[in-house]
Amino acid sequence: MAVALGSVATTTRSILLRDAHHRINGLLAQEAGEFTNFVERGVDPATGRPFDDPARLLRVFLERQYADRDEELIGLVGRAGRDPAQIFQPRDIPVRVPLYEDADARRRVFESSASTGTLHRPSGEIRWAKVAVSRPGDEPDAAFVVAFHPEREQRGADAVFRILLAISGVALVLTTGVGWVVAGRILKPVRLVRTAAAQLTEQDLTRRIPVRGRDDVAALAETFNAMLDRLERAFAAQREFVDDAGHELRTPITIVRGHLELMGDDPAEREETVRLVTDELDRMSRIVEDLLLLAKAERPDFVTPEPVQLAELTADVYVKARTLGDRDWHLAEVADREAVLDPQRITQAMVQLAQNAVQHTAPGQTIRIGSRSHGAHVELYVADSGPGVQAQDTEVVFERFRRGTARRGARGSGAGLGLSIVRAIAEAHGGRVRLHDTEGGGATFVLTLEEART
Repeated sequence: MAVALGSVATTTRSILLRDAHHRINGLLAQEAGEFTNFVERGVDPATGRPFDDPARLLRVFLERQYADRDEELIGLVGRAGRDPAQIFQPRDIPVRVPLYEDADARRRVFESSASTGTLHRPSGEIRWAKVAVSRPGDEPDAAFVVAFHPEREQRGADAVFRILLAISGVALVLTTGVGWVVAGRILKPVRLVRTAAAQLTEQDLTRRIPVRGRDDVAALAETFNAMLDRLERAFAAQREFVDDAGHELRTPITIVRGHLELMGDDPAEREETVRLVTDELDRMSRIVEDLLLLAKAERPDFVTPEPVQLAELTADVYVKARTLGDRDWHLAEVADREAVLDPQRITQAMVQLAQNAVQHTAPGQTIRIGSRSHGAHVELYVADSGPGVQAQDTEVVFERFRRGTARRGARGSGAGLGLSIVRAIAEAHGGRVRLHDTEGGGATFVLTLEEART
């Protein structure tokens, strides 16, 4: 801004000086033209005839003129090499050394072969124009000179230049102050983002940027907060995965080590120990696979939706679920529509719900599988006729390694990850899983999928 204001002041000074230059040139040309016209048409008032004496011509012309301020109208008569005599209009000039008082300058102008020019003197610059007067025979040389002193014009331009510089300096100071305050307010959220980023650690991801307004900086803060939310969820899932794995795998590892340490030489005892160890290792493998599946649920490629016929999908789930146990299986209802979902993940979730129903029901008890349509979403459900779920356990059963305060049966041997996987699959489809009592006794698990279309 300082460069711009300085450029404006300098350009303004240049324009003023250029205008003064043009005005002075015009004034010199005008005065010279008036004298030339007088030479051609003027008559001596004393004789009524054209002038025959150059000195008389100059004197009569100058007596009829009135020079502007800073302007001199001079008549010079003489011979080359000598100081010419002056015939000038008597008027005080507000300059230090007028041309009519400077003999050397007078002679230089008088003897110059040019009609216009500029004299650079220590006492000040002079712009001049000269009109030579023809002389008959051996008469002395004569000339009309218009001299202009541009010092006052230049001082005026310089004064304007200094005023503009002063105004520009004040404007620059005020603008700098205002810019400092405004930039500070604008950049404050950016500093908050930087400070928050510097204070973030793996142990503390709870800090957020306060969002004010609806400008680009507020949008930046919102984006940063959203990134922190994702990071916090990712770190929480990682810690949960490590904690759950450590907690659940510690017990089977202890069991395996204990049996191996106490294993004797008896073949029957060794066979029983190998069986128990193998069973625990299989359980550890299932836990690891389930944990890895839950960890993968955080990835965007966890599900691959595609158009699926719900009636066909429901029938496939029913056929696969019938092999899980000796129960009274029923295909209750099917939704005759198309939905966009991942058929493999939905089948995995429904089979897991069917397996859960088998674990908490006795042979011969009824398990119903079905699907139905409700407006913009669809539902797939598994309903059993077992002991049901207590009210305080309705949300707990979907958490990792949680089976509720009272288990519905004694047949389950899982790690408590099945229903967590079902919930992860439902949420990956933009839906949810809910639990309610079955009419007549039992529990009904319902997958509600919002991202469906007819």
